[in-house]
Amino acid sequence: MAETELVTEFPRPASAERCAEVMARFAAGLGAQGRRVVLITSGGTKVPLEARPVRFLDNFSSGRRGATSAEAFLAAGYGVLFLYRARSAFPFAHRFPPQTWLSALRPTGPTHSGLLSLEVEENALPGFGSALRSYQEAAAAGTFLAVEFTTLADYLHLLQAAAQALSPLGPSAMFYLAAAVSDFYVPVSEMPEHKIQSSGGPLQITMKMVPKMLSPLVKDWAPNAFVISFKLETNPSIVIDRARNALEIYRHQAVVANILESRRSFVVIVTKESETKLVLSEEEEENGMEIEEKIVNDLKSRHTTFICDKN
Repeated sequence: MAETELVTEFPRPASAERCAEVMARFAAGLGAQGRRVVLITSGGTKVPLEARPVRFLDNFSSGRRGATSAEAFLAAGYGVLFLYRARSAFPFAHRFPPQTWLSALRPTGPTHSGLLSLEVEENALPGFGSALRSYQEAAAAGTFLAVEFTTLADYLHLLQAAAQALSPLGPSAMFYLAAAVSDFYVPVSEMPEHKIQSSGGPLQITMKMVPKMLSPLVKDWAPNAFVISFKLETNPSIVIDRARNALEIYRHQAVVANILESRRSFVVIVTKESETKLVLSEEEEENGMEIEEKIVNDLKSRHTTFICDKN
């Protein structure tokens, strides 16, 4: 999709230019350190059905895979640019929803000089202290940057800006495209201006196919980067073929193929040359391990080989 078409079909968010500048500075700073940087896209995309939107088309994605993967990439030494759906799972925080810490944290006394002291029993929020320290260490080191989106249009423009920010890093840049991006949208020119009225009877909507951003990303926006897409299916008999078809069409490096029901414990890393099954055992699950740790370890090794081949 040409940039003019992207702007015409999907309104540019007001924050796009500022976010592009922030992402470019982040990538350039880490690139100067010789650090690898991964862009992780995470969560679903909202597709408005009205120009003044009340109703949206959405999907089930919670962003858990992206958030957990961000933690694993940071632990592996990567800089992480986290492009995520607003209010979806966030690295280091997603295991602690408000209902857990609202009852566990307690003020220890009156505030002094604007400081509020809190205390919590360790067994009430297991792992909370470690997660908080890990997040603050990454923030202090400048290795983590979060940029949020809400709608499909937000996502597409920010993805382009992020890709262009990481492109100067060449093969040291990785794209880990875990977001569940809508396949359909209503063009702005065809949207009703106001809320669709139920009094009008049954609703029929014709939607257009969302252009695949993987193609311009691989060919134009960041042609030397290491790119991983995800393929989620409900039919196990077609998922590998669909993954191989994507590799053939877009010419990127790998597809993480998974089935809806087993996505937390089993994936297949599909490349042009191989299929690698990653399985999380019951014992590993009981010990708190998540499949994303295995995915990131596998992809880190492949990324190393990719960089060596490029150089």
